[in-house]
Order: sequence, then structure tokens, then C-alpha cells
Amino acid sequence: MIITYLGVEFFKVQFGDTTIAFNPISKDSKFKPTRFFSDIALVSINNPDMNGTENLSYNGKDPFVISGPGEYEVKDIFIKGFASKSNYGGKERINTIYSVTLENMNLCFLGALSDINLSTEVKEALGDVDILFLPIGDDSVLDAGKAEKLSVEIEPKIIIPMHFGEVGIKDALKKYLKEAGEDAVKPIDKLTIKRKDLEGKMGEVIVLSEA
Repeated sequence: MIITYLGVEFFKVQFGDTTIAFNPISKDSKFKPTRFFSDIALVSINNPDMNGTENLSYNGKDPFVISGPGEYEVKDIFIKGFASKSNYGGKERINTIYSVTLENMNLCFLGALSDINLSTEVKEALGDVDILFLPIGDDSVLDAGKAEKLSVEIEPKIIIPMHFGEVGIKDALKKYLKEAGEDAVKPIDKLTIKRKDLEGKMGEVIVLSEA
């Protein structure tokens, strides 16, 4: 599996001949969109910064778009969406947390989550999380302290921070890394990982540079 960060909360996840896009940036956003074909697109909230599925079509083929809670199976990939709260964009709205199972790994994508008080039902449904995509940017999502507290509760093997840089408050990443006790973490261009690489990991923070 190869994970690439494209800004805000936009990630490209590739494995085999399949591509998944998380929260793609729209052409109507003030942030820079990236175009590529994706088999599946997951959208957490209906906002131009995270709903740019129009940029994921190619040669007459469109992605399978999931934009809300529910259970889905696409190309032998199991996806669950759970309703939560977000204040992104200045008003409260529904945010979908996604749990994605592929290559024998469990990915949890929190989206633009702003409320860390997840129900016991949601936490149990998320199961054992291998890779957690964690918003750390500002008070419209999670600040550094809340982000760290929630990640400790979820207990993932790997944490990938998102929603920092242009979209977040100044020094959001620096503040989160200090809170997590990971000040020395250096960004990498992309993460290439297999199931066996997760052995022995617990809460390791991996920062991806924006591509």
C-alpha cells in the first residue's frame, strides 16, 4: 500500500491496481486540487475543500463515491461510515468517519472531526485500528490536545496527521508533535507499507509532506 498526502485532508491510497481517494479537494476550493483517476472516493463532509470527486474521473470512468454513513463493499474492499460532528466552515455539520479494511489492514479516517466524544458503539465498531488519519489543525476540527487524547483512546499502530499547513492554524503540526512527544519526527514524501511492517508499532506518528 502506498499513501500520498495531497493537502488539507486529501489522500491517495494505492494498492495493486486500485486507488482510493479520501476527501479530494474540489476545483471550487481555494486550495490546490489534484487530478487522477480513483476507483473509490470517500467524502467526509460536503465542502469544496473535501468533496472534489469531479477531479477523479478519467476517460469516461467515474469513481464509486461514498459520502455518508453506512456499510459498503466495493471491489472486495469493506468500508463503514459513521456519523459524527464537524465545525469545519464555521457551522456544525455531519462528518463521516470511515473505516476501510484492505490488504489485511484497518484504516480509520476521521475526516473533519471536531467532537472527540465518540460513542462506545462507534469505538467498538472501529475495532483494532492499524492506521489512523488524524485532523490536528484548529478549533474547526481537533486542536493538538484533543487530537492526542483521541488517538490514545483509539490506540492505532500508526498515526498520520492531516489538516495542517495552509488549512490549519500556524504551527499546528509543531504543536501536535509536541503534545504527542514526537518532536523529532521528520516528514517523508509517501508511506509504503505492508501488514508485516506494523508489527511492534503502537501510536507511531508518521508525517507526510504535501505532494
